[in-house]
Formats: sequence, C-alpha cells, structure tokens
Amino acid sequence: MLEHVNGDLLPIGQFARLSRLSVKQLRHYDELGLLVPAYVDADSGYRYYRREQARQALSIGLLRSLDVPLPVISEVLSGTAEALGGVREALEAELARRRRTLAALERVIADGLPALPVQVVTEPSRRVVVTREHASGPADVARATSAAIARLMQGSPPAGPPQLIGLFPIELSDAFEVRAALVVDRDDATERAGLSVEALPGGTFACATHVGPYDQISLTSHAVLAWCAERGHPLRGPIREVYVSDPAVTEPDRLVTHLMIPLEERA
Repeated sequence: MLEHVNGDLLPIGQFARLSRLSVKQLRHYDELGLLVPAYVDADSGYRYYRREQARQALSIGLLRSLDVPLPVISEVLSGTAEALGGVREALEAELARRRRTLAALERVIADGLPALPVQVVTEPSRRVVVTREHASGPADVARATSAAIARLMQGSPPAGPPQLIGLFPIELSDAFEVRAALVVDRDDATERAGLSVEALPGGTFACATHVGPYDQISLTSHAVLAWCAERGHPLRGPIREVYVSDPAVTEPDRLVTHLMIPLEERA
C-alpha cells in the first residue's frame, strides 16, 4: 500500500506519542484541516504523518495549553501571529473579572453575607433621556452599562452634576438589555444625541445604599432581594441603580449607589 510513499511516514499512534497528542485529537485536527496527514491509506483509512510535522503538532499542543482557540491557532500556523493579541485581551479581561470576584468574596468573608438595612421610599416620576445597550450575559453588565452611560454623556453636558440611573432586569439571562437614564429638567424636552426624552415612572421602592465598587453591587442587590422575598413582595423590575457619586473624582471604595426595587402597592 505504501510502496510509493517515502519511508519516513509514521502511523498515527506513533506520531501521537511523538507529538504528545492523542489519536482522537489528531483525527479532530485533520477534520478541521488544521493538521492534515501526509498520507491516508485508501483501503484502511489509516493516517500517516511525516516526522517534520511533529513541530506543527507540538505547536498546536502548546497553544492549546495556553487556552488559544483552534481558529486562532490556524491563523498563527499560517503566519498571522498578530491573532494572539485578541486572545491576550480576552485572558486579561477574564483575569480582571476573577480579581473582581475575589474582591467580592473577600468582602463576604470579612463581613458575612449581606444584610444591609432596607428602607421603603417613594420616588417621583422623572423626565429622563434613556439609552440602551445589549449585554451578552451577567459578565458583560459592566461593559454594557459603561457604554450606555458614555453615550448619554456625549454632546452638551447637563447643568450641574449629572443624575444617572442604571436600569436592569430582575433576571440576568444569557442576553438582555441594559438601560441607562440621565435625569433632565422638565423644561428640557429636546432630544439629546438623537435620543428621545421619556418619563421614568415613580412609585414605592425597597432601597438600600451600596458603598463600594460598582462590581460589588450584587452584594447589595442580594440584601434587597432577600428583604423583598421575606416580606412577600413580588419581584418585578427594573432594578434601579442610582449613582450618587462621580467615579471620576471618587475612590472606588467610597462610591455611593442607591439600589432600588419597585414594590407593588398592597390593597
């Protein structure tokens, strides 16, 4: 079968040991066109590789150990090493998320599960400019919120400190909409950056004050949601985050945010 092929061919099992990959992985990489055998026996279907392909196979194994996705590995093997920049950015973002998670965990270890005081407050209806941003999941909330607020603040800045409110659904699914609202004067009915002015409904809310980084607000939302559940209040959204502090001049540990959940009026 192999008389017409050079004698340096290795069967897939021997090549797998040489390249530190499994036979299953080699077959998968062949199907993807990532690492194609030098020869496939037409009768038996056996795959054979040349020794010089071991460097490519080992490179694939190395990059996979670094969490590089297979499509990016294909680009790297074709000579586009710049593709690794996107992988690095993704890993840096994941590392930052893990650090935020660790900081929140340390706060729970130090202070226990959140049991902040919750007050029932009444809020008036407000005239606001609202912008929307798609979030791909709970881990994307910070980016989506920042993007929405940045869009609100484009153009003419409001007179005085801006009154910003984040609006979030009760259930954070795989994909959802984040809204950000900027409170404007009642006489200001003009459009800002192509966004219409709307009325943000008032009503009665369960409210707790969060002091600390925005990425730890979930600790305070836990306390408010538990308070509502214990008192039989149906959970309905959107959850409001009223940003009291200016993050440009306030240290993260001192940021003040009011977290509010609307309450249904009881008969």
